[in-house]
Amino acid sequence: MHESIKGEFAQALAKYAQGLKVGDGLAEGTQMGPLANPRRLTAMAEFHEDAVKKGAQVLAGGKRVGDAGNFWEPTVLLDVPLEAKVFNDEPFGPVAGIRGFNKLEEAIAEANRLSFGLAGYGFTKSLKNADLLTRRVEVGMLWINMPAMPSAEMPFGGIKDSGYGSEGGPEALEAYLNVRSVAVMNV
Repeated sequence: MHESIKGEFAQALAKYAQGLKVGDGLAEGTQMGPLANPRRLTAMAEFHEDAVKKGAQVLAGGKRVGDAGNFWEPTVLLDVPLEAKVFNDEPFGPVAGIRGFNKLEEAIAEANRLSFGLAGYGFTKSLKNADLLTRRVEVGMLWINMPAMPSAEMPFGGIKDSGYGSEGGPEALEAYLNVRSVAVMNV
């Protein structure tokens, strides 16, 4: 998050996270369902403890919801140090770690630092910056100024260590094709 708006954004995100209804994904009014399995609860606790131990400030969440099911509070952490586990491993849980940057190049370098490249998001009022993000952020799916909006017509997949190939879109057919090269000289 750009340093000029980091604090204000973090507080607004924390307020939003605290207002989310966590519960059974099939129940009316639920906005966030459970984690995939009990192992994710343990992992989320480890991510959280590691970030706090390394200096992150907890603005929202950070603990299990109830004692039944695999529910974890939407968590917002501010000023997470780069060496925290949450910025080096994929948490696969509801945690937003926030760090600041001053130049867009710093944010792009951080986005590309790891071997993961599933999805990325950028928010900007600048068409120039949006174009720069689309050209330089190394992810299989990138959304600018919007949440994830996958559809059957678009490829869904990552790059680097986040996957090989895509589902959806005409690109998904490539795995089923045998490409041939044929050259004929008229004699």
